[in-house]
Amino acid sequence: MAVYKRGQTWWYRFTWRGKAIRESTKQGNKRLAEQMEAAHKTSLAKGEVGLRDRKPVPTLKDFAEKEFKPFIESRFQNKPKTLEYYKAGIKTLIDYAPLANCALDEITADKIAGFIAKLRGAELAVASINRRLEVLRRMLKLAVEWGKVDKLLPRVEMLPGENHRERVLTTEEETRYLNAASTVGDNILDAHRRALEGIRATERGEEPIEPRDPFLLRDATTILIDCGLRPEECFRLRWEQVRDGAAHIPFGKTENARRTIPLTERAAAILETRREASEGEWVFPAPTRSGHIEKSSLKKQHPKACTLAKVAEFPLYTFRHTCLTRWAAHMDPYTLGYLAGHSDFSTTRRYVHPQVQTVKEAIERARTRQPGAKSAQSA
Repeated sequence: MAVYKRGQTWWYRFTWRGKAIRESTKQGNKRLAEQMEAAHKTSLAKGEVGLRDRKPVPTLKDFAEKEFKPFIESRFQNKPKTLEYYKAGIKTLIDYAPLANCALDEITADKIAGFIAKLRGAELAVASINRRLEVLRRMLKLAVEWGKVDKLLPRVEMLPGENHRERVLTTEEETRYLNAASTVGDNILDAHRRALEGIRATERGEEPIEPRDPFLLRDATTILIDCGLRPEECFRLRWEQVRDGAAHIPFGKTENARRTIPLTERAAAILETRREASEGEWVFPAPTRSGHIEKSSLKKQHPKACTLAKVAEFPLYTFRHTCLTRWAAHMDPYTLGYLAGHSDFSTTRRYVHPQVQTVKEAIERARTRQPGAKSAQSA
């Protein structure tokens, strides 16, 4: 027995799994001190000490449903897209029993690998798998921060090979697309006129439904590419946010989403035309639950415009990438980050894709400003 006396009190000292254990028995009797040391070693062997006052560790499912979900619902109450992203991740995680029913401190890299294998087996894209892994990573990080476990949990790493949005429309592609979007609107009006002259209208008395907003695609995509807005920011624009020649974004995806973006002449003209015909609070009203257009509102017209313009189909977010890339050639990164609504410039960099001509012009400007330097053309 490794007991020793300090003053009138006996202490014990021993090593358990490489860790030094030293405690006072608060006893003046050596025999009792030796018995207390033996009891401590026995309880350690049973996994009860050091963990003697430890709270039960919840399973991933219990933690997700009882603590993590209420947290994200409270924090992202005004951000439906973010909330939807987290809820989708939670659902996928708790549907995988080997991980969902596992205590947080028993989660291992092998169990996470099994979860990834299941998603790959379901033929999910790398990007979709990484979104689920991001939710798991956030959950495990909070579990440690909130003291639900007494040890560091496995690091959740993203899968390589994810496709990033890097496409940028050329000026020619933009022109062809917007012309095609106008053609889509013209076709909608032509179809309505033909319906008015058809048999159902003239002989059966069936009045065709008048198009609600035939040039919706042209107007919305013009605002997207001229202002660099996120699609959801554009969709939920209210008239009170459009004033003094600018679009005022009150909130959004990040804390820095609140910003003021000056309108181009083209965007201002479109908004003025829409304001004259508007009867409600939304710039882009629609018969949806929210009262304004959603991504689904353009899902049929957008592919048609791409086909008419002979442009490979692309997501609406490409308009934002295109706008920010063009701005990047003419403004400092801090202004660009502000107009983009980013919290840090590391995010802004992902949206900037320097073009060959832009790079050449920047290098040429730098060279001409160097003492004694001559450009290739003047040489």
